[in-house]
Amino acid sequence: MAEEGASEVSGAPIRRVLLISAGASHSVALLSENVFCSWGRGEDGQLGHGDAEDRLLPTHLSALDGHEIVSVTCGADHTIAYSDSRTQAYSWGWGDFGRLGHGNSSDLFTPQPIKALYGLRIRQIACGDSHCLAVTMEGEVQSWGRNQNGQLGLGTTEDSLVPQKIQAFQGISVKMVAAGAEHTAAVTEDGSLYGWGWGRYGNLGLGDRNDRLVPEKVSMVNNEKMVMVACGWRHTISVSSLGRLYTYGWSKYGQLGHGDCEDHLVPHKLEALSNNYICETAGGWRHTMALTSDGKLYGWGWNKFGQVGVGDNIDHCSPVQVKFPHDQKVVQITCGWRHTLAVTERQNVFSWGRGTNGQLGHGESIDRNVPTIIESLSVDGSTRLQIESSKVDPATGKTWVSPSERYAVVPDETVRGQTSASVKGNGNDVSVPTSDVKRVRF
Repeated sequence: MAEEGASEVSGAPIRRVLLISAGASHSVALLSENVFCSWGRGEDGQLGHGDAEDRLLPTHLSALDGHEIVSVTCGADHTIAYSDSRTQAYSWGWGDFGRLGHGNSSDLFTPQPIKALYGLRIRQIACGDSHCLAVTMEGEVQSWGRNQNGQLGLGTTEDSLVPQKIQAFQGISVKMVAAGAEHTAAVTEDGSLYGWGWGRYGNLGLGDRNDRLVPEKVSMVNNEKMVMVACGWRHTISVSSLGRLYTYGWSKYGQLGHGDCEDHLVPHKLEALSNNYICETAGGWRHTMALTSDGKLYGWGWNKFGQVGVGDNIDHCSPVQVKFPHDQKVVQITCGWRHTLAVTERQNVFSWGRGTNGQLGHGESIDRNVPTIIESLSVDGSTRLQIESSKVDPATGKTWVSPSERYAVVPDETVRGQTSASVKGNGNDVSVPTSDVKRVRF
């Protein structure tokens, strides 16, 4: 008999996938029996295995064994997990701007508790490129990390090395937050939508291109109430209580899905999916995915590496349905910068898009433009493939790296002389590196 929470195929137990999340070039999965896996790029410690090595296959992160993790969220190059029973959040990876919440800018190569959040009952955590937020069960919001455009919502542009409560939400109960590269969005319990941070492309939904240092309420057409929100790099996606999808912000690659590449400064209903009830959505660097209540998945936007998943590498400015073997229904979706992951009703995990660092979990470093099953995480995968175990002994592995030893981000030649960490968005697309970044020592 299979263990509780597992399926059995040919006598081999398969752990059920509870949650998935994707970062810039890494991926993570939380499985039943409290098994946590990570794979892809590991250069900044974002995989948590105590080294800086990439992993081409899902690898068990033993450092979190016994912690009873219930949620996990990837930032661009860092990861945060939360244990409900311990009321404790853990973070690891690239530490610049205080995005790990430990009071410094050091990188961490193994999970470490965020002391400032200890004891808080956290409902949800959101990670952007360099900033993070946590929503408590009481509807309060804590934020930390980079804040050059006010994306922390604290009323300043000063970075915060530790979590701080957003005072602007005093007396307002927040249901959900989402973080983009340099902007943030939130939905409150009463269905209101808020935006703050960098607004150059209208990605705050406030009708202009100005930054906001504190959360500001978005005006909705017909006063429709919102129930969820997601952010791409510089665009935002919200879903109403009627299951309608709205997008706004940057659309150079068609990531808003309105059939053109025009920015929208306020939420604009996606007419192409108006006959569908949207139950989940996710934003990538420049692409968007939406899941309907009947398990169909649609994608659109930038598709250079096949991250939209429709069998080509052409950008799509309108939603296109993503096909799965045997018409499997999708139950969960997440977007990385250039790759996408999905879980189906049959408990299979699929990935597609950029694979250069192994973030697709297929044991190789090639791109895929259609959903491809991750064998070791899937019921229909090969029973001969087991989840990899980390080769690093946590007692001897690398734990942290000080700022003086850190790697700097060097974008492609179009941004010569600048680092992507220091580039402040100004509406000029040259500030957005199109190739995978690499890291060199200062």
